[in-house]
Amino acid sequence: MRFHWLPTLSEPFDRNQELETCTRPLWTPSGSACETEHNKSMDMGNQHPSISRLQEIQKEVKSVEQQVVGFSGLSDDKNYKKLERILTKQLFEIDSVDTEGKGDIQQARKRAAQETERLLKELEQNANHPHRIEIQNIFEEAQSLVREKIVPFYNGGNCVTDEFEEGIQDIILRLTHVKTGGKISLRKARYHTLTKICAVQEIIEDCMKKQPSLPLSEDAHPSVAKINFVMCEVNKARGVLIALLMGVNNNETCRHLSCVLSGLIADLDALDVCGRTEIRNYRREVVEDINKLLKYLDLEEEADTTKAFDLRQNHSILKIEKVLKRMREIKNELLQAQNPSELYLSSKTELQGLIGQLDEVSLEKNPCIREARRRAVIEVQTLITYIDLKEALEKRKLFACEEHPSHKAVWNVLGNLSEIQGEVLSFDGNRTDKNYIRLEELLTKQLLALDAVDPQGEEKCKAARKQAVKLAQNILSYLDLKSDEWEY
Repeated sequence: MRFHWLPTLSEPFDRNQELETCTRPLWTPSGSACETEHNKSMDMGNQHPSISRLQEIQKEVKSVEQQVVGFSGLSDDKNYKKLERILTKQLFEIDSVDTEGKGDIQQARKRAAQETERLLKELEQNANHPHRIEIQNIFEEAQSLVREKIVPFYNGGNCVTDEFEEGIQDIILRLTHVKTGGKISLRKARYHTLTKICAVQEIIEDCMKKQPSLPLSEDAHPSVAKINFVMCEVNKARGVLIALLMGVNNNETCRHLSCVLSGLIADLDALDVCGRTEIRNYRREVVEDINKLLKYLDLEEEADTTKAFDLRQNHSILKIEKVLKRMREIKNELLQAQNPSELYLSSKTELQGLIGQLDEVSLEKNPCIREARRRAVIEVQTLITYIDLKEALEKRKLFACEEHPSHKAVWNVLGNLSEIQGEVLSFDGNRTDKNYIRLEELLTKQLLALDAVDPQGEEKCKAARKQAVKLAQNILSYLDLKSDEWEY
């Protein structure tokens, strides 16, 4: 529901108010600090009740502003209805404020109404943003996959199929590519969705690694039977947790599951293992399993409190950005140098070091960080490939000799690819740019030229052509990567 405030017509001109304004001194000498504070207090005390009421309403509106800005749900969420109800109520309150026809009160009421309307509009836009809907559609695909493949597994099915694993990986990759434009609500929505799906993936992988047989025989000690029973309950809880995370179980709550798991830990703590090391270790492993499941229940709350969704501040991303910054500096030095061959050796050495730094970046089980590192590695490796090709072409000039015509044709294409690759390295645009289309066409022509090369049975020429084709395809892929506008 939307409300639009309209100002009322001003009341007739007040002659007494005009006389009061005219008799007020234009300037008064400044008094002491105490007098100044006293005057402020007097002003506040004399403030019109309608202005005071509008200020109170604005404070209440301000108190929910951060919740609105960060709202990452949909329009049918409980929190959406709550925020909408609060803001709508404040609009009613603003509309009920009597302006008494005074211009200053009218302006104050108009500003308060506009600010409240702005937050209502932002709330609606957050819930209905096209990329928020895209995230939800991808999540619903994951829900279908869990219903079809995982729920039956925990209800006594045979096994988790490769089809499920491939499907989940594809869903995770597509989620990492959803654009957020730096918008907090979209970052949170994408992060929460990824976190749930990755948690499901981890739970299943962890379960599949477990030995199908129980670790200890019940004959070893009476307490083993109790631990075995608890372990069976933990396995059931895994299935319930997955269904809860994916929203495919309406008969269970996170709070109840948390109580159940905590109760299982209490039961295990109460067991007397009579100092038996193997039984104590067995019990410890089951407790660790339960604690892992409890950790997954706190994922969403933890993300909101730690702002983990804002990858711009993530230390792993900052390391990747530092590497990319240095890589770009090296690239610019190479592309702008009058005699770049002098920089080849030192540049390659430093670039290899940057690859090493990227290998050390912690992924934190976050697919967005994994994707960021993958792309950074491609950036650095592409520059190394460019230097290698330039070096090979220059060495060939120095040691010119008779060669097979087909082999020479491949080298001519490699020379063209080297020039195109230099342009691709400098490219900074999207797939609608004319320059993108031009570069794509040039690379396609080089692939066609390689197809036309007849090796005439020369194995060396066959290998060279195969490498040239791979290089051209890699440059095309790199051009696509640079132009797909991916973001953290």
